[in-house]
Amino acid sequence: MLRYRTDNGVDGLPPGEGAFLACSFWLADNYVLLGRHDDARRLFERLIALRNDVGLLAEEYDPRSCRQVGNFPQAFSHVALVNTAHNLTRIEGPAQQRAAAD
Repeated sequence: MLRYRTDNGVDGLPPGEGAFLACSFWLADNYVLLGRHDDARRLFERLIALRNDVGLLAEEYDPRSCRQVGNFPQAFSHVALVNTAHNLTRIEGPAQQRAAAD
Protein backbone atom coordinates (compact mmCIF):
# COMPACT_ATOMS: atom_id res chain seq x y z
CA MET A 1 0.00 0.00 0.00
CA LEU A 2 1.36 3.42 -0.91
CA ARG A 3 1.49 5.95 1.91
CA TYR A 4 0.64 8.86 -0.43
CA ARG A 5 0.64 9.82 -4.11
CA THR A 6 4.13 10.69 -5.28
CA ASP A 7 3.43 11.58 -8.90
CA ASN A 8 2.78 15.29 -8.20
CA GLY A 9 6.23 16.09 -6.76
CA VAL A 10 4.82 17.91 -3.71
CA ASP A 11 7.30 16.18 -1.42
CA GLY A 12 10.29 17.35 -3.48
CA LEU A 13 11.30 13.80 -4.37
CA PRO A 14 11.27 12.16 -7.79
CA PRO A 15 7.93 10.50 -8.65
CA GLY A 16 7.36 6.97 -7.46
CA GLU A 17 8.17 4.96 -4.39
CA GLY A 18 7.63 1.42 -3.25
CA ALA A 19 4.78 0.10 -1.16
CA PHE A 20 5.17 1.41 2.38
CA LEU A 21 5.29 -1.75 4.45
CA ALA A 22 3.94 -0.24 7.69
CA CYS A 23 0.83 0.98 5.82
CA SER A 24 0.41 -2.48 4.34
CA PHE A 25 0.46 -4.06 7.80
CA TRP A 26 -2.02 -1.41 8.96
CA LEU A 27 -4.33 -2.51 6.15
CA ALA A 28 -4.20 -6.04 7.55
CA ASP A 29 -5.05 -4.59 10.99
CA ASN A 30 -8.06 -2.88 9.46
CA TYR A 31 -9.16 -6.15 7.89
CA VAL A 32 -9.08 -7.64 11.41
CA LEU A 33 -11.25 -4.79 12.68
CA LEU A 34 -13.71 -5.35 9.83
CA GLY A 35 -13.97 -9.05 10.63
CA ARG A 36 -12.20 -9.96 7.38
CA HIS A 37 -9.86 -12.35 9.15
CA ASP A 38 -9.00 -14.47 6.11
CA ASP A 39 -8.05 -11.35 4.12
CA ALA A 40 -5.97 -10.10 7.05
CA ARG A 41 -4.11 -13.37 7.37
CA ARG A 42 -3.50 -13.65 3.60
CA LEU A 43 -2.09 -10.11 3.45
CA PHE A 44 0.05 -10.73 6.53
CA GLU A 45 1.47 -13.91 4.98
CA ARG A 46 2.29 -12.05 1.75
CA LEU A 47 4.03 -9.30 3.71
CA ILE A 48 6.16 -11.55 5.89
CA ALA A 49 7.24 -13.44 2.76
CA LEU A 50 9.04 -10.23 1.74
CA ARG A 51 11.55 -10.50 4.60
CA ASN A 52 15.16 -11.19 3.77
CA ASP A 53 17.09 -14.32 4.76
CA VAL A 54 17.45 -13.15 8.39
CA GLY A 55 13.88 -11.91 8.71
CA LEU A 56 14.45 -8.17 8.26
CA LEU A 57 12.30 -5.68 6.39
CA ALA A 58 13.06 -2.39 4.74
CA GLU A 59 10.85 0.69 4.75
CA GLU A 60 9.32 -0.09 1.33
CA TYR A 61 8.95 -2.85 -1.20
CA ASP A 62 9.15 -2.32 -4.96
CA PRO A 63 6.80 -4.85 -6.59
CA ARG A 64 8.18 -4.11 -10.07
CA SER A 65 11.74 -5.09 -9.20
CA CYS A 66 10.67 -7.54 -6.45
CA ARG A 67 13.06 -6.08 -3.89
CA GLN A 68 13.07 -4.15 -0.66
CA VAL A 69 13.90 -0.46 -0.95
CA GLY A 70 14.29 2.54 1.33
CA ASN A 71 15.72 2.60 4.82
CA PHE A 72 17.00 -0.80 5.90
CA PRO A 73 16.38 -2.27 8.34
CA GLN A 74 13.29 -0.26 9.25
CA ALA A 75 12.02 -0.46 12.83
CA PHE A 76 8.66 1.03 11.81
CA SER A 77 8.01 -1.95 9.51
CA HIS A 78 8.97 -4.39 12.25
CA VAL A 79 6.76 -2.73 14.87
CA ALA A 80 3.83 -2.92 12.44
CA LEU A 81 4.61 -6.61 11.76
CA VAL A 82 4.60 -7.42 15.49
CA ASN A 83 1.36 -5.50 16.09
CA THR A 84 -0.40 -7.23 13.20
CA ALA A 85 0.85 -10.66 14.30
CA HIS A 86 -0.50 -9.93 17.78
CA ASN A 87 -3.85 -8.78 16.39
CA LEU A 88 -4.12 -11.92 14.28
CA THR A 89 -3.32 -14.25 17.16
CA ARG A 90 -5.90 -12.56 19.31
CA ILE A 91 -8.79 -11.61 17.07
CA GLU A 92 -10.30 -9.90 20.10
CA GLY A 93 -6.88 -8.30 20.63
CA PRO A 94 -5.60 -4.74 20.98
CA ALA A 95 -6.90 -3.42 17.65
CA GLN A 96 -10.41 -4.64 18.52
CA GLN A 97 -10.13 -3.21 22.04
CA ARG A 98 -9.04 0.18 20.69
CA ALA A 99 -12.00 0.20 18.29
CA ALA A 100 -14.42 -0.60 21.11
CA ALA A 101 -13.00 2.22 23.27
CA ASP A 102 -13.88 4.89 20.71
